[in-house]
Amino acid sequence: MLPKMEVLLGPSAARALMNDVPPVCTQLDISAITVSHSLPVPMPTTDAAETNRLLRDMVALQHRSCEMLGELVNQVSLQQRQRNAELKAWKEANPKLANACRHAAESLSKVHTEFLSNIANEAYDNAESFSDSDYALGDFLDRFGPRLAHFNGVLQILSQLGAPPSQPPAEKPAEG
Repeated sequence: MLPKMEVLLGPSAARALMNDVPPVCTQLDISAITVSHSLPVPMPTTDAAETNRLLRDMVALQHRSCEMLGELVNQVSLQQRQRNAELKAWKEANPKLANACRHAAESLSKVHTEFLSNIANEAYDNAESFSDSDYALGDFLDRFGPRLAHFNGVLQILSQLGAPPSQPPAEKPAEG
């Protein structure tokens, strides 16, 4: 384009004209832009009736959500009460076995504490080798993981079966 303009206008006039033309934008200024606080920011226009309708819808959804949470709590507590009733009936039908489970849980709890102490000491002594070697960590988990998982399961069952029946919470006398 410049050669044609030079022919028509002459070289000096063509260069002068090109200096007045803004350069093609190949770079964008992404520096912070200062916004004048004197210019008001246009607020989106919203119909007040539409806003009120949306707010009412939100409140209705929140009420429904609360109702559903209440139903969920009732269902879970019903299942828990049913489970407790079944466990209580089992303990009443098998009082000697429930007592034996309680004594076994108490005895195994001491062994469990000792076992956990040994695992903790082993882990502390070999912590550096665990971080350096996947084999050492895998060996540690293979040696103690399954045994600990089974031990925890047995102890939990014995504890639940041998636990004394829970007393319903006593009602407070009415103050008058």
